[in-house]
Amino acid sequence: MDILSWVEDWYKEQCDGVWEHDYGITIGTLDNPGWYVRINLNGTSLLNKNFENIDLMVDDKNWIKCIKENEEFKGFGDSHKLITILGYFKEFVLSE
Repeated sequence: MDILSWVEDWYKEQCDGVWEHDYGITIGTLDNPGWYVRINLNGTSLLNKNFENIDLMVDDKNWIKCIKENEEFKGFGDSHKLITILGYFKEFVLSE
């Protein structure tokens, strides 16, 4: 299963008639250029789960940062890192 299909399935599993009205997933672009992903963890089994931050900076065209902060998974990366950010989220969800 490709990562986008997996994220769609994860999102659908969270939707209970309430969660999707207040929380959800936001994917957008940065002006440097790059991507950001914000996934609200309220009401999910991930809210109290530990996440080891990722901060890799090779140069201004090759970088990624993923953190868990303020009840959200947040991922930021260069213009070729959207799939990688979503992959780190998937690893977080599936980790023990």
